[in-house]
Amino acid sequence: MNSPPPDAERPPDTERPPDTERPPGSGRSPAPARTSRAEGAPVGRRLVLGMLGLGVAGVAAAPALQRAVESGLGALAAEDPTGLTGLLPNGGGFRYYSVASSVPRRGPEDYRLTVDGLVDRPATYTLDRLAGLPQTRTVRDVQCVTGWRVPATPFEGVRLSELLDAAGVRPGAKAVRFTCFDGTYSESLTLSQARRPDVLVATRMKDAPLSHAHGGPVRLYVAPMYFYKSAKWLSGITVTDAVRPGYWEELGYDVDAWVGRSNGRDDAPTV
Repeated sequence: MNSPPPDAERPPDTERPPDTERPPGSGRSPAPARTSRAEGAPVGRRLVLGMLGLGVAGVAAAPALQRAVESGLGALAAEDPTGLTGLLPNGGGFRYYSVASSVPRRGPEDYRLTVDGLVDRPATYTLDRLAGLPQTRTVRDVQCVTGWRVPATPFEGVRLSELLDAAGVRPGAKAVRFTCFDGTYSESLTLSQARRPDVLVATRMKDAPLSHAHGGPVRLYVAPMYFYKSAKWLSGITVTDAVRPGYWEELGYDVDAWVGRSNGRDDAPTV
């Protein structure tokens, strides 16, 4: 299959942490130290204080710098139909990827999430309305079907079960279908899977509003399943009478994507 990896974000090409990408000397013996005429001379107090000051400033600026890098790469990826920006690393552990050539942006003024299908009370949610509902925070590993994992990633939002209960699911309903405002991606869950307490309609990730590159302002988050189930740019929740395979399931991936129990892998479960 020539399709790109299925998960909503892709990780660095290596699974090694960024600070252990390559040992000093890349496996070669270190070069002998050079001696100088100043060897053994005392280090000035001002130099030491200056170096400490730079270190403190670097530590303080690191989170802001990382956010800037992630934001910049995300903005590039959103306008990149080639997917080449997905080859660029970033410190957050993710890579940016979409199956659509471009994705429109949505914000408080124009974002809408519909809940319809086999329900008694169809509804439309704005970001403000979602924010006014009880919020749940879940911290789990994000696991890709290709093998990479981003540990202990916080997601926050409304439990999907809350929206289903508010809509009044009708007898005969068996599943839920999810559609996205990229115009291409779709996903599905059985009704029992959708009602799990660790399945969220997420608006926050890593204790910050969900960025556009990460599927914001709203995405699905299915904690115990491989990440391709967590549809980005969520815009529609439709209750159906049967499971309708999503985008990647139509191309051969498992409909039931439990981590460690599907797709022929033996990854440690995230539950």
